[in-house]
Amino acid sequence: MADSSGFGSSQNGEYDEQWAKDLRVQFEGLLRTKRLNELDRSRSRTSSPSPRESASSSNLRAAASQSLNPPQSPGYRPSTSSASHFSATPPSYASLRNLPKIPSAPADAQSQKFRNLLISLSLTPMKYENPGLLDEALQVIPLDRIYGEAEEESQVLQAQAESMGDGRKPEWGYQDCVIRALLRWFKRSFFSWVNNPACSVCLSPTIAQGMTPPTPDESAYGALRVELYRCSAGDCGAYERFPRYGDVWRLLQTRKGRCGEWANVFSMLCRAVGGRVRWVWNAEDHIWTEVFSEMQKRWIHVDVCEEAWDNPRLYAEGWGKKMSYCIAFSIDGATDVTRRYVRKTEQALERNRCPEEVMLYIQNEIRMLRRSNMAKDERFRLEKEDSREDKELRGYVVASITQSVVHNLRPVDPATMNYPGGGNPPPSGGSGSDQKLPAEQPAGRQSGAQEWINARAENGPRLPPRDPHQRGI
Repeated sequence: MADSSGFGSSQNGEYDEQWAKDLRVQFEGLLRTKRLNELDRSRSRTSSPSPRESASSSNLRAAASQSLNPPQSPGYRPSTSSASHFSATPPSYASLRNLPKIPSAPADAQSQKFRNLLISLSLTPMKYENPGLLDEALQVIPLDRIYGEAEEESQVLQAQAESMGDGRKPEWGYQDCVIRALLRWFKRSFFSWVNNPACSVCLSPTIAQGMTPPTPDESAYGALRVELYRCSAGDCGAYERFPRYGDVWRLLQTRKGRCGEWANVFSMLCRAVGGRVRWVWNAEDHIWTEVFSEMQKRWIHVDVCEEAWDNPRLYAEGWGKKMSYCIAFSIDGATDVTRRYVRKTEQALERNRCPEEVMLYIQNEIRMLRRSNMAKDERFRLEKEDSREDKELRGYVVASITQSVVHNLRPVDPATMNYPGGGNPPPSGGSGSDQKLPAEQPAGRQSGAQEWINARAENGPRLPPRDPHQRGI
């Protein structure tokens, strides 16, 4: 039923889903009309376009101009004179590039393959909801130690905030301190990193021999691939298998692996102590965790392999790693968080797995799958949270552009990091912890053998060679 204003209304003052759908349809119609009017006005203001601008907007103009401009004769040729500007000049590309992307279903084999991969990966955090597994996890965590450290740190942070005398809240809440204590214990006492496993017969180093199929028992514990190693001792020659288990319960027994195993188990342990958790997949072969901070109302980057907390620039600026996709999966859906970890164009790899419109479609599809049985209030809360995070991610892009402009106006020597005249670096905005590596987090990856790190190009950023004729200040 529609009211006098033209917008739908529901009976008994309740707003149901049909009302929301009608309102959305009307809004989209108004938005289309507004954009067509803007395109019409842009033609009267824009000078003759470049060939590229003309080509990029010709299809849209062809669809809209029939109702906005009178038809031309077959032999008509547009003139570049000012008198014919109004009817001959199509809108510039600048007037089109801000149009929002519309989610689109995969239309080619490559996009469909990427969709299947992401839907499969989205099942990983669902495994953390197994009550038996969470009980098993709580048995291996030294809860008294973790909660004791968290309480102590929480009190210190509270005292620091109160000492400022301005009524501010502590930087991190008690639950954040629990995760931080769990992070330290996991890295320093619980899990072990595996480069080449030692020979189980003589404990000598081993040499990689390639991959081998998993046994039925290994497959049962989620090992899709097994690495094979041979003992380097000439009188031994035994072979060592290293299954890459995906089953978290099995990993609680072995307590060893690389970034995939580390992040898998740590994410589950965070869930066991009550944290909201995301398992973050990177297309360039790395995995880490995000936890939600109720104190700061945002998702916090946590990399247990590096014992890193709230340091999203670790990979691009600390390791010198270039990335294309960083997708966070949780029991509530999936989110493309690449903008949190890749702030500059030179740090990004091409995103060619699927069009961006398809990426939006896949993200929305996974969210709908995870939230279909939720109460309306819970879905509304998550949608507000999604909107707040999207604003945060867009803010990173704006801050990066601003910082780039400031640096271009005031150049810096990349070899010495000195600014002309001995001045201080220009402000870049945002929190200090998000702008640089902390003092205890050196550049370059810390987990893994050095040869392995070098092969993955994660040994730190490559600065251009210093000019020998330019002296530092």
